[in-house]
Amino acid sequence: MIKHYKFKTKPYEHQLKALEKSWAQETYALFMEMGTGKSKVLVDNIAMLYDRGAIRGVLIVAPKGVYKNWDQIEFPVHMPDHVEYSKILWEPKGTKKKQDELDSLLDGKEELKILIMNVEAFSTPKGLDFAEKFLNIFVGRALIGIDESTTIKTPTAIRTKNILKIGNLAKYRRILTGSPVTKSPLDLFSQCKFLDPYHLGYDSYYVFRNRYSEIENKWFGGRRVEVITGYRHLTELTEKLDKFSYRVLKEDCLDLPPKVFTKRIVELTDEQKKVYKQLKEMALAILEDGKMMSTVNVITQLMRLHQVTCGHFKADDGTVTHLKNNRVNSLMELLEETEGKVIIWANYVEDIKIIVESLKKAYGDASTVEYHGSVDSTLRQDNIAQFQQKNSPTRYFVGNAQTGGYGITLTAANTVVYYSNNYDLEKRLQSEDRAHRIGQTGSVTYVDLIAEDTIDERIVKALRDKINIANEIMGEDINTWI
Repeated sequence: MIKHYKFKTKPYEHQLKALEKSWAQETYALFMEMGTGKSKVLVDNIAMLYDRGAIRGVLIVAPKGVYKNWDQIEFPVHMPDHVEYSKILWEPKGTKKKQDELDSLLDGKEELKILIMNVEAFSTPKGLDFAEKFLNIFVGRALIGIDESTTIKTPTAIRTKNILKIGNLAKYRRILTGSPVTKSPLDLFSQCKFLDPYHLGYDSYYVFRNRYSEIENKWFGGRRVEVITGYRHLTELTEKLDKFSYRVLKEDCLDLPPKVFTKRIVELTDEQKKVYKQLKEMALAILEDGKMMSTVNVITQLMRLHQVTCGHFKADDGTVTHLKNNRVNSLMELLEETEGKVIIWANYVEDIKIIVESLKKAYGDASTVEYHGSVDSTLRQDNIAQFQQKNSPTRYFVGNAQTGGYGITLTAANTVVYYSNNYDLEKRLQSEDRAHRIGQTGSVTYVDLIAEDTIDERIVKALRDKINIANEIMGEDINTWI
């Protein structure tokens, strides 16, 4: 069927292989790296199942930053012309017209019905109710596809529980992600349970955790706490995954240039060292006193240390104090040595403001565009277009990975600078691949600004460890990174 199928857009060889393995399966995981076209594979899979008479209803679930791409790009570009379908983008507070459109999905017409929802909607009763109503129309003839499936990796999250619940209403289920393991092997449990509760051999998260984790009992503030100290049986886990998943790396299937990683050491100023030492001693004193620190308190202390290395400090009342630092100067020196367009990712909006101000002062207002939560959504798209334009004066794209790490293309850049990182591996990998994806014609260099003997190094080490664990599980060589 695949060999003679009337595709709308010609698939790559690795996409054909993915279809051959998955298209007729009831449950399957497409672990395809960003930029390898996993969305197209799913669209083609949907068309083939519809042609076969196996499905009539499709629910696509994706993060907010991505789900509109399915409506505006993926289906219009890749759905074969012979397939009659209607698609609706979920909006919880829509107009009467939008509600009428949503209701049209519930009529009895034989065309393929496609509902596209953001994953966040499943944290609300309204989103869950409509999804259930939609799927109940197509009993035994529905498909659910979860894009960026790590958004359901947390078993205790409401949206995870709700998506696992509706999974039972669809005969065909797919998960898509390039990085199924972002924090630990335990990330896999909920993603794979959505496909089938017994794909990994265990319906219980805690039984699964005990099988693949090394756990020690430790005492904190007079309370016994189970602490995961490592992971085990990873080869066994890999063998289980291989039975219902297909892994694709860009380096294995597309003629993309390699990534080059390097780092630039930033020296802390005396003022930074003083504040950093004070905050560190304060945090250690709390721990040594035997008090139980909450997760929120720990995160707050770590974030403050990180802020100091970046050059500012935010007090409990919201007041921001800027510290004398070398980070911006180091960035400006680096840029002086760099040709071509540059993406600069920073973890804090305070830093973005300083970076943008410095760049515009040095290179003019037209040199730099911003992309973060405070920038209007329309202006964000204009800024992307401006940066991507080959002959535009805009050379620098400054943003944070929380906002700009998903769903946008920035292949005009040949250098990516991480002014600061955070502990979220998924956001790191996603933000890396804004530049390194289809359309990129040159090598991409990634530069991390790091203050030695500080939390900067701890964050990078944590990210590196997560990558290594992920690679071991997926059966890949250990990454040499940073």
